[in-house]
Amino acid sequence: MLIRVRYSTGKIKEVQPRKLQKLIEKRKIVQFLRSNGWVTVGYDPIRTVSRSQYPGPERRT
Repeated sequence: MLIRVRYSTGKIKEVQPRKLQKLIEKRKIVQFLRSNGWVTVGYDPIRTVSRSQYPGPERRT
């Protein structure tokens, strides 16, 4: 399934889901389409992938 994105140039294209996060991080896109409408990067809530480790003590056993 492809995701429709709007680039900062205004151009709309469809991309693979795995490319979406990189496009957001590189600020290449300004919006992407969800089932309930367009999401504006920097304005609407977006789930992000945390790449860092939790710095606190391990509490799971």
